[in-house]
Amino acid sequence: MILEEDMFDLMGDEPNDHEFIPLISAEDEDQMDKEHTPETLPILPLRNTVLFPGVVIPITVGRDKSIRLVAEATKGNKIIGVVSQVNPDIEEPTFEDLNKIGTQATIMKTLKMPDGSTTVILQGKKRFEINGLVNTDPYFQAQVLEFPELNRDEQSKEQQALFETLKEHAQRIIQLSPEIPTEATIALKNINGLSFLTNFISSNMRASVQEKQVLLEIANLEERAKKVLEHLSKEMQMLEMKNEIQKKVHSDISKQQREYFLQQQMKQIQDELGANPVKEEIEEKRLKAKSKVWSETVAKSFNKEISKLERMNPQGAEYSVQSNYIDTLLDLPWGNYSEDNFDLKHAREILDRDHFGMEKVKERIIEHLAVLKIKGDMKAPILCLYGPPGVGKTSLGKSIAEALGRKYVRMSLGGLHDEAEIRGHRKTYIGAMPGRILQSLKKAETSNPLFVLDEIDKLGQGVHGDPSSALLEVLDPEQNHAFYDNYVELDYDLSRVMFIATSNSLGTIQPALRDRLEIIEVNGYTVEEKLEIAKRHLIPKQLRENGLTEKQIKFTDAIITRLIEEYTNESGVRSLEKRIGKMVRNRAKQIALEEKYSVTLQDAELISVLGPSYEKDKYTDNDAVGVVTGLAWTPTGGDILFIETSLTKGSGKLTLTGNLGDVMKESAMIALEYLKAHSELIGLDVEDFEKKNVHIHVPQGAVPKDGPSAGITLLTALASAFSGRKVKKYLAMTGEITLRGKVLPVGGIKEKILAAKRAGIKEIILSEKNRKDISEINERYLKGLKFTYVTEMHEVITGALLKR
Repeated sequence: MILEEDMFDLMGDEPNDHEFIPLISAEDEDQMDKEHTPETLPILPLRNTVLFPGVVIPITVGRDKSIRLVAEATKGNKIIGVVSQVNPDIEEPTFEDLNKIGTQATIMKTLKMPDGSTTVILQGKKRFEINGLVNTDPYFQAQVLEFPELNRDEQSKEQQALFETLKEHAQRIIQLSPEIPTEATIALKNINGLSFLTNFISSNMRASVQEKQVLLEIANLEERAKKVLEHLSKEMQMLEMKNEIQKKVHSDISKQQREYFLQQQMKQIQDELGANPVKEEIEEKRLKAKSKVWSETVAKSFNKEISKLERMNPQGAEYSVQSNYIDTLLDLPWGNYSEDNFDLKHAREILDRDHFGMEKVKERIIEHLAVLKIKGDMKAPILCLYGPPGVGKTSLGKSIAEALGRKYVRMSLGGLHDEAEIRGHRKTYIGAMPGRILQSLKKAETSNPLFVLDEIDKLGQGVHGDPSSALLEVLDPEQNHAFYDNYVELDYDLSRVMFIATSNSLGTIQPALRDRLEIIEVNGYTVEEKLEIAKRHLIPKQLRENGLTEKQIKFTDAIITRLIEEYTNESGVRSLEKRIGKMVRNRAKQIALEEKYSVTLQDAELISVLGPSYEKDKYTDNDAVGVVTGLAWTPTGGDILFIETSLTKGSGKLTLTGNLGDVMKESAMIALEYLKAHSELIGLDVEDFEKKNVHIHVPQGAVPKDGPSAGITLLTALASAFSGRKVKKYLAMTGEITLRGKVLPVGGIKEKILAAKRAGIKEIILSEKNRKDISEINERYLKGLKFTYVTEMHEVITGALLKR
């Protein structure tokens, strides 16, 4: 049997009949408290509600036991006990399934409903506590004890404050809830006691049966009222938030509707006047398309996309996406080519004007341009200017563009790790755009600019693909005539773009990409070249940028040379330009402060502005055996290094220090084994090597060092240490060694020679196979240097060590 109830919910559903909202006065409440509580009561279980004292609720009776209980009670004194179930899902509750605190109630009316069910109107009187079970048949009967209300003093200020606050909160909730009838406010105004107000709100607020049962079981009136107030506060906050959201949504919808109607009215007015801006914009795009020199495929695609745009709603989000795509098609320089100037004499003049020295590089560029002039198309290898920082690789590209009369475009690839930066994003992505290749062409407004791919060796690789692989299509002459961008979704011809890449290192370039590049090595400058570059380019540039003239500051050759040798240590001129700029700015400060100064810079002024000079990589004249000067290559140019060897008594152990790489360590092992096998070269027996521990150290231990070019230097250092013979003064060397005693060639010869000259070296030992590298170097670089070429390792020992 099921007992269902339809309670009137002040915070929920509206009742069907308002006659069931009788209220009680304070006198009625006192009278109910004085009523006698019977020792036993018939118990009516409620499934989905809790009855509070003084409150009237209608319930629908469905269980057989409940129908019989109501029938017998109606014939008698009409007093019953009402208790809620612990678990409302149980259809046939046992005595253990009932809560222990309930409400004594009076049956006010019994109604027969049209559907055959019985509705009973109950009014709560006072609370009781079940003390024990008397009968379970035909319905529950139980012994009960009175459950009095504690701390009831409605004259106290605290209880009066609670009364007013509860009433205000309840009225506010009624105002915020449109589904609650206005009669509820009237009912609240007619309640005069805190106890009944608390019960009335507890019965009708939005709360679970369990929460209401907890309130019923609180004996202390103030505590129960505060608990109800806490619940009402939460409910009020939720309703305020809900109303605010609904108001905002309603406002947004109203605004959209208003804009829609205004747009429709504007459209009608514009149609009447014959001036529709959307149609005019589309017609402008069509007119612009007529002047484009593009293929039939592109024209067909454009007409299809513009027709799609016409059918779209201008207020839709897709309209702007489609319009931006069409604008991109129109902005790309399809078939627009600038005319090349293949006057090679003019090109040579431009290169000589902008760059001093670099004869070999300029010759290679002129040769390349000559081939393009004769051949007439761009299917030639992509140039890659390779060299240390600050030697003018990027500016060379700008000079070539000026010489050819082409637009100059530069794209920095350093740190690029997303393939979409090259090929673009698909249109389906929010904020999609073409790749940087087509964006650069759009800015250049021509399809054959000179395109510099700067720092190609610093391309990254991430989770969004490999941009170096994407560049393969861009730089391959057999593929780039039909370059596919993911955004444009049409083939674009890049075959007439002249690409020039720049790089500081070849080792980090992807092999397949490097295979497509024609490497042009741009080497560092000598002191003499740096002097001329400073006089011709760097000093005039800094004077212009800082607003000074040659009459206000003068750099002598001696001062510039000192800046080069004592304040910079580089292959290029970037640091030199910074030092010159600092001197010029200091002079500008002196002029602005009206200080006295000498127009010609003096040595003392260098020290005061730039600080003490430093001399790095200078040859150290020493009389110790086992110390040899070697030559090394670094990404920033050439350098010299010192190999130090010491021997101690021991068992032939070899120790290597100085942050050496595997290749360099192997070179040391080869050199030692060679000396053991050819001990007669230094006048020793094999047994002598087993009596000494060898320690090889390369200073500047924080700097990693590797490579095979220190092979003959390590050999000479070991030979010097074991034989006790010193090494020639002002001698340096570089070359790879083998176990067979051969000396092999190494790379970076020009940078190493420049480093040797900076350090004051006078003689260099090289492999015979490096002679061709020396022959390609301008004679002015070689002035003051003596070269000794060797093929065998024993020649190195003979040529390097002094006699005892």
